[in-house]
Formats: sequence, C-alpha cells, structure tokens
Amino acid sequence: MGFVSVLVISLVAVGSLSLAYAYAYKTLIGPTLLALGFLSMVPLRLGGRTIKSCSADIVFGAIDTGFLGIAALIGANFAGVLGAIVGGAAGDAITDGFAGLWEGRVAQYLRKHGIREARTPLSASMGKMVGCFLGIGIVLTIVWTIVGI
Repeated sequence: MGFVSVLVISLVAVGSLSLAYAYAYKTLIGPTLLALGFLSMVPLRLGGRTIKSCSADIVFGAIDTGFLGIAALIGANFAGVLGAIVGGAAGDAITDGFAGLWEGRVAQYLRKHGIREARTPLSASMGKMVGCFLGIGIVLTIVWTIVGI
C-alpha cells in the first residue's frame, strides 16, 4: 500500500505541477503543492492511520523541505541554478538535522500522551510526503504569491 500510494501521489504531483507551470508559471505552484499535501493524506486515512499519529513525520517533512526551499531560493538568487543546487543540497543536510530533532520531540510527545505513532512504511513515507508538500507549498505561496518575489 505504501509503494502504490507514493507512486500514485508522485504521478499526480508531476502532472499537476506541470499544469500549474504551463498555465500560470509561479503563482499556482505553491497552492498546487499545498493541495498535493492534503491529497497525500488520503492514503493515510485509507490505510487506517490518523493524521495525528503521523504528525512526527509530517513535522519532519514540513521543516525539512520548507527550509530547503528557502536555502535553494537564496542560492538561486546569488548564483543561479548552481547556487540553487548547492543551497538546496547544503540546506537539506542542515534541515535534516533540525527536522530530526523536531520529529523526535513530536514522537516523544505523542507516546507520552498515549497516541500510537509506531511507524509503518505507509505512515513514514506518506507522512513525510504530506509534510514536504505542505512545507514547500507554504514557502512558495508566501514568496511568489503574497510577497511577490
């Protein structure tokens, strides 16, 4: 179920992002990513998992990819495509560390409050996918739509 869910959401993501790019360039990409984040919650619910039980993975993905997006945007601003690649790669390494701290804290909180958060392939993969889509969707919506950069 986990593999099929990741595959289907990935194909929907590529298709919808291609449409957003083709029709409106930047302004629809952030909201499209947010919608994909919410769509990615469907397999979790179908698999019998609550969103709360996957919140540690969702927090990890949101912090990781949200800040990676910021690092890539900063790198692109300074050095174009190469800067975006270096900024994204370095940003990913740094944010993995910080996101891992938050993921661990949320997991501890959930266990302390009796919320089942045992990871399965479905919950870990889709939880992180939800968080990643939401994190970068928020960043790009703010940067390209609200701030207008």
